[in-house]
Amino acid sequence: MDFFNVLVVDDEEDFVETFVNRLNKRKVPTTGVLSGEEAIELMKKKDFDVVILDIKMPGGMDGIETLREIKKIQPLAEVLLLTGHASVETSIEGMKLGAFDYVLKPIKLEELLPKLAKAFERKDAHDSKIRSAKIKKLLRYW
Repeated sequence: MDFFNVLVVDDEEDFVETFVNRLNKRKVPTTGVLSGEEAIELMKKKDFDVVILDIKMPGGMDGIETLREIKKIQPLAEVLLLTGHASVETSIEGMKLGAFDYVLKPIKLEELLPKLAKAFERKDAHDSKIRSAKIKKLLRYW
């Protein structure tokens, strides 16, 4: 899985640092940021396949607003929402906005990895369909 890029977005610095380090050790290139604003700026410069996004973040952009912007910038990026028990309704709203899935906090890496793998598979399937369509279009011109 060393060709996928993951972005972790959470206002808890220890959480971000831990997950980034543990995923990188597993050869999953991962970057972490501490706010929705930072995530959006970074996604304008670099493509990410999967975003792990906390819903409850203080400041200007919460997770749902960040999700909306992510889908405008990189519509095919898969987003896993992180939520506490109190915001399951918000998670469902996020799913309607295009999130891949949501997980309850606190989450252990071993519990997150299967969901991450499924998100990678879905992203890969979307990319494959786009490549196939481009090839078919190109072949029509020959």
